[in-house]
Amino acid sequence: MPHYLVTGGAGFIGSHLVEELARRGESIRVVDDLSTGKRHNIAHVPSVELIEGDLAEMDVARRAVHGIDYVLHQAAIPSVPRSVENPITSNRANIDASLNILVAARDAGVKRLVYAGSSSAYGDTPTLPKVETMASAPLSPYALQKLVAEQYCRMFTDLYGLETATIRYFNVFGPRQDPSSPYSGVISLFISALCAGRQPTIYGDGEHTRDFTYVANVVDGALRACTAERAGGEVINVATGGRTSLNTLFKTLRDLVGAKVDPIYAEPRAGDVKDSQADISKARRLLGYQPIVNLEEGLAKTVAWYRATQVTTA
Repeated sequence: MPHYLVTGGAGFIGSHLVEELARRGESIRVVDDLSTGKRHNIAHVPSVELIEGDLAEMDVARRAVHGIDYVLHQAAIPSVPRSVENPITSNRANIDASLNILVAARDAGVKRLVYAGSSSAYGDTPTLPKVETMASAPLSPYALQKLVAEQYCRMFTDLYGLETATIRYFNVFGPRQDPSSPYSGVISLFISALCAGRQPTIYGDGEHTRDFTYVANVVDGALRACTAERAGGEVINVATGGRTSLNTLFKTLRDLVGAKVDPIYAEPRAGDVKDSQADISKARRLLGYQPIVNLEEGLAKTVAWYRATQVTTA
């Protein structure tokens, strides 16, 4: 039986990976400093080994990878605004920790490391959809940090023979995305506000678009990348291949929740891109990937989860 390590496994996407690996009967270890992840995200999953620690400390990284076959490296501070406010802290989490886990994985003989990349690496280039061969143009410290770690992955494959694959995520959403943080994804913030009868904030005119991707899709893509024969050394978009404006997203969620409020519009945020949409043909070709949950179904699942688990005053 192969042994999997999920870094950041108590976080939003990480906990969904843990859940799916457990469903498949795999051996799972999680390393998480619990700064943004939560124990209760994986408390219901049996037989998960948890190492509480900071991967920016090399001894933690080495303990985490000992005896591991596949690393799913999710650990990060995934926030553009937070990186703009505090680039040093996000650099430590997003670059220093990533370099440590690569070195530790190389030395431990890990079979493959799958890195959680970001569509923010593409920047604000007008070309759509975003193809992996496009030049990078990061607009924020977060985007730059994710790109640097991605390039480290490629370098470790070329230089040291450590197999890596980068999965570029596009605006992932779903259950367990923390709606209490101002740095949360827009969907969790919208749902939280709408269920409470509050007006959510849209930064800009709301016509900027995103390839909103339900979490089950990226879990499927990342796990396929662990063993796909031709994925080694590659950067691969995993998303839905569509795009939706924030105004349309808001109206869809408002209808799902049954709220009667309008959004508040504010000045655009520094580092935000105007439009994002993935070309997923490479994922189809190399991973056999196909989105398994569409936007409308994913939004309905997320609203249902929020209503079942969060205290609201709608």
